[in-house]
Amino acid sequence: MTIELTTTTRRAAGLAGLCDGAIHLPGDEGYDAVRLPWNVAVDQRPAAVAVPKTVAQVQSVVRAAAAAGLRVAPQSTGHNAGPLVAQGLDEVVVLRTSALRGVSIDPVKRIARVEGGALWLDATEPAADHGLAALHGSSPDVGIAGYSLGGGIGWYARKLGLATNSLTAIELVTADGELVRADATTNRELFWALRGGGGNFGVVTALEFRLYPIETAYAGMLVWDRDDAEKVLRRWADWAPDAPDSVSTSFRVLNLPPLPDIPEPFRGRSLAVIDGAVLGSDAEAESILGLLRGLEPELDTFGRVPARSLVRLHMDPEGPTPAVSDSSMLTELPDAAIDAFLEEVGPGSTSSLLAAEIRQLGGALGRPHEGGGALSMLDASFLTFGVAVAATPEMAMQGQLDAAQLMGALEPWATDRAYLNFAENAVSPKSAYDEPTWTQLKGLRSAFDPDDRFLANHRVPRLFEDGRVTE
Repeated sequence: MTIELTTTTRRAAGLAGLCDGAIHLPGDEGYDAVRLPWNVAVDQRPAAVAVPKTVAQVQSVVRAAAAAGLRVAPQSTGHNAGPLVAQGLDEVVVLRTSALRGVSIDPVKRIARVEGGALWLDATEPAADHGLAALHGSSPDVGIAGYSLGGGIGWYARKLGLATNSLTAIELVTADGELVRADATTNRELFWALRGGGGNFGVVTALEFRLYPIETAYAGMLVWDRDDAEKVLRRWADWAPDAPDSVSTSFRVLNLPPLPDIPEPFRGRSLAVIDGAVLGSDAEAESILGLLRGLEPELDTFGRVPARSLVRLHMDPEGPTPAVSDSSMLTELPDAAIDAFLEEVGPGSTSSLLAAEIRQLGGALGRPHEGGGALSMLDASFLTFGVAVAATPEMAMQGQLDAAQLMGALEPWATDRAYLNFAENAVSPKSAYDEPTWTQLKGLRSAFDPDDRFLANHRVPRLFEDGRVTE
């Protein structure tokens, strides 16, 4: 094994002159810093890490890796690195696009163009300067590329759908090192595959997507003590399926640590929280939220706010964070499912989960998008997610156990589909698609990456591998 790794390292060393020297090998002084993904609980140790600063350097890395017999794993932030590492990185060059963060806004066409390593905060701020908003996620430091290629659920989702449906063009470096553009008229099949098929088809160097004339939204959060979680969740679960498309919300049980940066009234407490946004007038929003406000929350911050503020509404942790999690999608949330959820994380629970979340789906998320890609909708009513801080191996083990136990308790109401952007453990990527879509994705993977050069966190195989037809 040692000889094999040494040989691989020797092959990877042939890349050393690329990227102005920004190629890092095991044992190099800078290797440990650049190999870390955003989720630092994931121990990512590839054969090399490349940090190109230009598209031309991306092309050079892809070509040099092929010549050295190494694979390439494109990665922006590494929020969802667990499934990638599970596949093995001994002969893989992780290509970090983090240096490619340019953003330009066309306020007339309402189009944003971002480079492959741009984060959501890089785009939401300049867009807001023009009175425009993107279909961003719930955290400002998530990479736009990975989020958008995998679907993308944000605070406008039930009204405007998955973010991937708003992509208008993608530029990427393919397996032969060529830079190509895919849009509705050029490389149409590739454009279809990329919108939902993730990073299986090349290194994304730029994306273009629609912006929307949203300057403000009626947004905020309602907060109760966890002892009130049952009455809050039952009312929210009854309200959510028939709520207007203009509202997108989330219910969470939060177990907040006693840290000084948490506001004193909530520091070290367990809470029940509903947060979200309404696209409509104040009067419409107040009518929509009336049933929830009737439960007399301890804190109510809902009101008219600048759209630019919504990128931090969910208060997701920013910066490298050690975490473990699990997720599933639900067909419904009846009383028995609520009982199961509360048994795991409700009043009196000793669960280690920092957050146990249920996101409201439906609306535009549940309808096929005309002209959409491989994933244009989510056929479910709710999306659940349990996450724990994993600062130590012991915390990681307990957190993963508690997250899996929560999903197991909800399994009777789970769909047979996975939402891969929230699947931070190794799952079958096939579970995200129907059979015709999966077959078409495999065929396009065979066409655009016949030598299996790219390794994505959720891998789409080629149609034929090892002399057999893949499942």
